[in-house]
Formats: sequence, C-alpha cells, structure tokens
Amino acid sequence: MNRQLKRNITGFIALLAGCIVNYLGDRLLGVEIELWRGLDTFTPLWMVNVFVVPLIAGVVVAMIFGLGGKWLCYFPPLIVRSIGYINYLYFTEPPFGTDLLYFPFWILFVILAVEAAAFGGVFGEIIIKRTYGRLPREMVYRSSKSDHPADPGSKSG
Repeated sequence: MNRQLKRNITGFIALLAGCIVNYLGDRLLGVEIELWRGLDTFTPLWMVNVFVVPLIAGVVVAMIFGLGGKWLCYFPPLIVRSIGYINYLYFTEPPFGTDLLYFPFWILFVILAVEAAAFGGVFGEIIIKRTYGRLPREMVYRSSKSDHPADPGSKSG
C-alpha cells in the first residue's frame, strides 16, 4: 500500500471518528443546536455542545490523523451540523415549541463549533508532538551527543 493511500484512509477514519464523537456528544447531551426555543435555547448543556464536544472531536481527529490533523478537524462539526439541519429542513418536523433556526443564525453557531474543533485540532497536534510548530520534534531538539554531520556539536565534523 503506498503512502498517499494510507494517509487518505487514515484521514477518512479520523473524519469518521470525529463525526461519531460529535454525534454521540449531541445525543448524550440531548441538545440540538439547529432548533430555536427562544432564550431557553442557551443553556449550559447547549454551550457544552457548541464548544466542548467539537473540541474533543478535534482532539480525536488530530490524534488519529497525526500531523496535519488541525486542518482536517474543521470538517466533523460541519458535517454533523449540516446533516442535522438538512434533516429538520426536509425530513423531520421540529418538536412542539421549537422552530428551525434561520440559516444565518445557524451558520453563526456552526462557525462557533468549527472554531472549537480547530482549537481541539491544535491541542491534538501539541499532544502528538509535545511541541508546537511545523517541524517534527526530532528536527527541532537534538541531543549534544548526536552524530549528525550538520550538527556543530558532532564528533565527525
């Protein structure tokens, strides 16, 4: 199996895991951000669902995918939220006492969830590398006893 195919499969698995985490978080909390209940919408569980659940999903995506997971983690909340909105828009009637959010307001809440997932993706990469930046840790930190020819402290140069 070539490297690119392996990376694509890992990316698909990471996206699927992030979507599952996001969906299960929605179901466990019992909150659907696609629905509007007036000011009663904004409960502490709603805030956990908008900020903490996507953050956890972003960490999961980055941990599975590896370096570059901070770019992939934007998609699970977007996918789950879009499926939920389309479900209520075309297939399911909202429960009594609730309305489907107007599209611009829904976009605002989706952006909040996606940004929380982005923070999770960055945290996941920090956990993987134990440092933050573009270079892998072994390229940034070298021991003084390294035998690398480009290392000024090496014995062979």
